[in-house]
Amino acid sequence: MTSHRTFAAIRFLFGAVALTAVGIQLGIHAGHGFSVLNFFSYFTNLSNIFAAVVLVVESVLTWRGKELGPVWQLLRCISVVCMALVGIVFQALLRDVDLGALLPWINTWLHYVMPVVVVADWLIQPPRQRIPLKRVGIAMVFPLVYLAYSLIRGAATNWYAYPFLNPDDGGYGAVLLTCLIIAVTFVIMSVLMIALGNKLRPAIAPVASAT
Repeated sequence: MTSHRTFAAIRFLFGAVALTAVGIQLGIHAGHGFSVLNFFSYFTNLSNIFAAVVLVVESVLTWRGKELGPVWQLLRCISVVCMALVGIVFQALLRDVDLGALLPWINTWLHYVMPVVVVADWLIQPPRQRIPLKRVGIAMVFPLVYLAYSLIRGAATNWYAYPFLNPDDGGYGAVLLTCLIIAVTFVIMSVLMIALGNKLRPAIAPVASAT
């Protein structure tokens, strides 16, 4: 097996395990009678699904010695930043929170393994096409839409995916401050990942030499 195919298989493995983990946890969640919509309202679940799908698609592209264009590379970058944010926010704000029915190995995979793997994947195999830094504005759409959805739906249903989004735990001032900090962190991580992606060279052989 050639090097690019080995790398493709590794990408596929991590993506497939993440999707399996989310699927198993969804089954447990639904089995306990919890809302499926609530399950898909967790940023961790959405980001892991997003990143896992990107890894699986990338594995197929790597196996075939191909790379998609700038729009896909921006989506890939967004998935990397989202997963980095998952790891950072979990460590900073959620590590000691009761995780309920979340299985320990799934918790480890989604909050620890995948953030490291996805960021490492970006650093090992950055895109060959440069991503303009001005695209950071586009990258911000996903987290901003998520925060807006979480706050609006939370106010309507009195259910919040995360304690730091619940105004009952300190008021809207505390929520706004936390959201601002998360947004700034997202911007910083986006700029950093784009800059590193533009500077680093892919470790796997170029498409033209892939066989």
